[in-house]
Amino acid sequence: MRFVAHACMCIVLFSAASVSAQQIPSDYQQVLTTLGKQGDFKDQVLKVNIPRNDVQVTVAGVATPTPFGFGGWIAMTKASDGNQVLMGDLVLLQDEVNPVMSALLNAGLDVTALHNHFFFDEPRMFYMHVHGHGSTADLTKRIKPALDLIGAPAKGAQAPASSPAGPPLDTAKLAQIVGHMGEQSGAVYKITIGRDDLRVSEMGASINARMGLNTWAAFVPTAKGGAAIAGDVAMLESEVTPVLKALRTNGLQVVAIHHHMTNERPMIIFLHYWGTGPAETLARGFKAAVDELGKHGTSKASQD
Repeated sequence: MRFVAHACMCIVLFSAASVSAQQIPSDYQQVLTTLGKQGDFKDQVLKVNIPRNDVQVTVAGVATPTPFGFGGWIAMTKASDGNQVLMGDLVLLQDEVNPVMSALLNAGLDVTALHNHFFFDEPRMFYMHVHGHGSTADLTKRIKPALDLIGAPAKGAQAPASSPAGPPLDTAKLAQIVGHMGEQSGAVYKITIGRDDLRVSEMGASINARMGLNTWAAFVPTAKGGAAIAGDVAMLESEVTPVLKALRTNGLQVVAIHHHMTNERPMIIFLHYWGTGPAETLARGFKAAVDELGKHGTSKASQD
């Protein structure tokens, strides 16, 4: 089993050196040091950031900064047996997919999903979900060869940036419409909403928003004073059709419907969407989808 996440998108980066040992347990500090990555520790989850700052992506001609949807990650949290549950969402160029997959499989890790998040993206980007179980040191050793392949010397896949972004968004207004505050990362404003109404666990470890059980929307200004939105909706099976109707009624494009984990109960379906237009109109479309969550039957089942 393994999650997405999102995610993804607008992740606040913290240097391991800048966060005290009281905040990040020593074994997790060692993960960051060994992998050479930045991350943070919150809600009993270590989140390791793997942003694709090396790739310039345009979506339908719109320049899209890394926090808009190209911030990969892995996360670890403690299982009931004292070991760790690892989940992650790796952002890959097309020619990285199979080498990274082989490295993960050869290390005894599970690949649980591979999919797109966008249409009309240049270069084409793919998202690979990974899952593992073991000690902190063991998981770190096993995943490092795969992470080392990401962003290896360029293969000429970068796309030129399109027209520059427009004026800053009224983020207070977007938060008011959606009913949740977001976080700013450069030009991108991201609102993340956990599915706290669902209880999903693996080996005694809670699969919470930081482990990938969340719904989110990322907004970025566009050159003509509008905005682009992209995001992910985490749904029960009974919520899929109502959410699809809400998004399409509000003019948002659905680009992928898929799972992030395997064998989880209840089954969680993830939906990626995209759109452009006035920022407040986009926010209302996202809000309409969010309003369908929790209305069509919930489950408290868990996987252990």
